[in-house]
Amino acid sequence: MSSYNYGGTDEENAEIRMASLELACFALSPLDADQDNFELWEKLLYACEALDGGLSRNSSPQAIATMRNTYDRMLLKFPLLFGYWKKYADFEFNISGPEAAEMVYERGCASITNSVDLWTQHCTFKLETTHEPQPVRELFERAAEHVGLDFLAHPLWDKYLEYEDRLEATENIFAILKRIIQIPMHQYARYYERYRQLAQIRPITELAPEDVLSRVQAELQAEDPQLNSKSKFEIEAAIRAKMDILSYETFTKTQEETNKRWAFESEIKRPYFHVTMLDHSQLANWRKYLDFEEASGDSARVAFLYERCLVTCAYYDEFWLRYGRWMSAQPGKDEDARIIYLRAATLFVPVSRPAIRLQFAYFEESCGRVDIARALHEAVLDTLPSSVETIVSLASLERRQVGVEAAIDVLKKKLDEPEIDLFVKAVLVAEWAYLLWMAKGLVDDARTVFVSNVEYYADSRQFWSKWLEFELAQPVITEAGAAAPSDRVGNVIAELGSRSRLSSAVKKELYEVYLAYLQQRGGKDSMKKYIEIDREVFLPSSISNGSKLDRKDEHLPSLDAATQQKAEGRYQSFYEVYTEPDRVAQGPASFN
Repeated sequence: MSSYNYGGTDEENAEIRMASLELACFALSPLDADQDNFELWEKLLYACEALDGGLSRNSSPQAIATMRNTYDRMLLKFPLLFGYWKKYADFEFNISGPEAAEMVYERGCASITNSVDLWTQHCTFKLETTHEPQPVRELFERAAEHVGLDFLAHPLWDKYLEYEDRLEATENIFAILKRIIQIPMHQYARYYERYRQLAQIRPITELAPEDVLSRVQAELQAEDPQLNSKSKFEIEAAIRAKMDILSYETFTKTQEETNKRWAFESEIKRPYFHVTMLDHSQLANWRKYLDFEEASGDSARVAFLYERCLVTCAYYDEFWLRYGRWMSAQPGKDEDARIIYLRAATLFVPVSRPAIRLQFAYFEESCGRVDIARALHEAVLDTLPSSVETIVSLASLERRQVGVEAAIDVLKKKLDEPEIDLFVKAVLVAEWAYLLWMAKGLVDDARTVFVSNVEYYADSRQFWSKWLEFELAQPVITEAGAAAPSDRVGNVIAELGSRSRLSSAVKKELYEVYLAYLQQRGGKDSMKKYIEIDREVFLPSSISNGSKLDRKDEHLPSLDAATQQKAEGRYQSFYEVYTEPDRVAQGPASFN
């Protein structure tokens, strides 16, 4: 917190910092190291409230500024805490008046756009502090646009109707009810009853648009050719009766849609944001609910449900990824998808989980914004320099957009960085070998990368697995045209037995792969080798003289002279030979 810019002069900042330090020493220091600790933020707020014996309009400017900065920082970290936006607005109202409070409400509603509670509080505050109806109605309309589709939106709609009741604006009340009765929500029935009552006394022109009324009158004319000879009162009664039937059809459709959603809504135990994790049943319910809305095909309702879901499930990558994918699939919604990824990456998903940022990069690359995609990778690596998936993803991006050599350069750069640990470098070496093999078709060069790095990555399961996988993928044909065990595969197993420092369990798994290879692709004499290895690997240690898992393998062929010579001859072209002990301890030599 000491690095926070409070604004104002240096003298004012010093006074604010002093006030901050006086309020809760137990909270400040831990917060510097643990910004995600919600309980510490709460303690800090309570301590701020106690400044000057309790904050009020007469409190010192330093105490008030400290409280504001604490709220600002906390709500920047946890923007979905609607209750704290309300508390912040109340604080500003008491200290500075309605305009300052309204600014806080606006910030809060922009941060959590689908909070029925916060929008309702905002509208309530507005109608209590504003005497002109138009600004209040505009705010209610904004709120209805953002949260009117919520299954539990009745507090907002009730407040809107209550306000129009206060103004005796029956025409507006009827128009609002006509909108509400089409929305599946918890208390849909009582809105329909009120609508039906008002429909009996409102002018026919308010019951439906002109084209609908014309269609209804035409249908009545077809049913009763004598309609035009009847009195105006009788014609109006017939139209009202027909419109009542149509409104009941709307009611039954709304009822049906409400009942479909009730099964999901009743399972939502926590509809608000909290820092604690959700149980599996809650997550499963959100998945099923999203499946249902997506299948229904109403894109507005789907987007609204995603927004609701991502209040409760803000810390779960899977829902951000799903929302971004769904939005990007909608025609002309690239910018909306981009905003989703930005929200996830900048507010809710920590860099320690880079999947959402990588997906964002893939999205930007698909839109032709390669520089943005590259910058997203580099931003992750600035914080997580050893993120294997990000390094490999960046190398793949360079391969796609520039070429194989550019991808290899990415790997070279990372392999030269001393802070990258050996296990990460082992993966990168294997990735480099695979680039040479898969992208350039240089099998011998790829093999040389593996052979030349054995001594550096003998502890890496990934290195051995990739080397073995590489050799198993190479075609092996005898002179007679039949498949036979490859000496190359045997060489890997020989090296594994003699040079690796893997655990016995890991070695055993790799030997089992080789045994399967001998069985499925071996030649006529392969079972001799199979039985030898099988006996050595699986014989109880109390009987065997030493397992292949723990000693140098004497039964398998060593590296053939040609391969060894080639590896040694090409070593300089791939690596700078390290001779100093401290440099050798860091891993392989740098790439040229």
